[in-house]
Amino acid sequence: MDILTLNCGSSSVKYQLYRWEEKRILAKGLVERVTIGGSFIVHEVMGNNKVKIERECPTHKEAIALIMETLINPEYGVIKDISQINAVGHRTVHGGEKFNKSVIIDDKVLATLEEIKVLAPLHNPPNITGIKAAKELLKDIPHMAIWDTAWHQTMPNYAYIYALPYEWYEKYHIRRYGFHGTSLLYVAKRAAVLLGKDPFKVNIVAAHIGNGVSFNAIENGLSVDTSMGFTPLEGAVMGTRAGDHDAAIDLYMMDILGLSTKEINNVLNKKSGILGITGKYTDRRDEELAAKRGDKRAQLAIDIETYRGKKYISSYMGALGHVDAIVFTAGVGEMSPVMRSKMLEGLDNFGVVIDPEKNNISHTRNAETDISDKNSKVKIFVIPTDEELVYTEDTVALLEGRYDVHTNFTYSFQDPHYVNHLREESFKKELEKNPELAKVKAKIPGI
Repeated sequence: MDILTLNCGSSSVKYQLYRWEEKRILAKGLVERVTIGGSFIVHEVMGNNKVKIERECPTHKEAIALIMETLINPEYGVIKDISQINAVGHRTVHGGEKFNKSVIIDDKVLATLEEIKVLAPLHNPPNITGIKAAKELLKDIPHMAIWDTAWHQTMPNYAYIYALPYEWYEKYHIRRYGFHGTSLLYVAKRAAVLLGKDPFKVNIVAAHIGNGVSFNAIENGLSVDTSMGFTPLEGAVMGTRAGDHDAAIDLYMMDILGLSTKEINNVLNKKSGILGITGKYTDRRDEELAAKRGDKRAQLAIDIETYRGKKYISSYMGALGHVDAIVFTAGVGEMSPVMRSKMLEGLDNFGVVIDPEKNNISHTRNAETDISDKNSKVKIFVIPTDEELVYTEDTVALLEGRYDVHTNFTYSFQDPHYVNHLREESFKKELEKNPELAKVKAKIPGI
């Protein structure tokens, strides 16, 4: 059974083709600059070099057609015909309060998605466009929607209701929704495995730190609070998003600069965060190098982001009362010892003690690592996320009629013996260059 997963952004389409019976990724890639000119696809077949093809994609339909053509190419494709694809799983950002789990997409689901697209004007429209394009090209197979917001549907009302006129919630659905749900679900389940505990008897603070950033309080295996809110703008400092700030500033600057709501939204989402502070950086690697060279604004951006991160981690520890583990994931969380150490600095009294040597060694996206000091009462893990696997597993389970909300459903990666063979092979190659990584690889109890 071959499962295609698609993640449609406003100007990109990320894809992966997975052979279910073999638990193997056949190919993955990304079409960039969709709708804006200069489009190209970067296609990767496992074990082979990447292939780059330039092709204009004025809409998502052309982008998905290019993916199909690439997958069946006799030279670098992996299947003979697109009829070999059994189902498509679509990453869909915002399900509002309508969806608390993944669903098979029918006309009613699409109509509902159209109704709630106003809740995520930057994300849901390209998701809808991608779904329609894929359904047109792959007409005879089921398509599934996997929601970013579904994981957070277990939050209590006192965590998701804002202190705004209550009728705004009743009439306009203004509330905290949260995002990065598939990533946070994956690392929460994997953290329970590393702890050797029932997934519904663990308390975790998870930090998904990439260009977008989410902190998540997980109590007894359920999301009970998260930093992103009505949109992904709220919360932590991010690559280009402002995160938490006084909303009156926006009104004040709109008056001073004569900005429209669209223009201020663009500033807050695309010109703020790390970029806003430094004036030129969004990639934390560039930011950290600049700080080492003496760039004071780069250092300031690091200090602001990590200070805010520390506040979220410690406040969620207070809200949970007891925490079994803190988990870092996503590009920055997985690869930046600087960010991790500064976010946990001074939390010794909370029982959180990071091992500086282990933290500095932990620089891999191919293995789960334990960077806790031996005296730490709270485990500190770095867990590479695998959202695509969640998309794939939900799609297969829906296809087979055995899917349910995560409280009634068990994923393959919850098995202590689960192995991601691609990452395992890549990690072996990393060990050849850096044997010290073996010191930090997390151990699964009893194995």
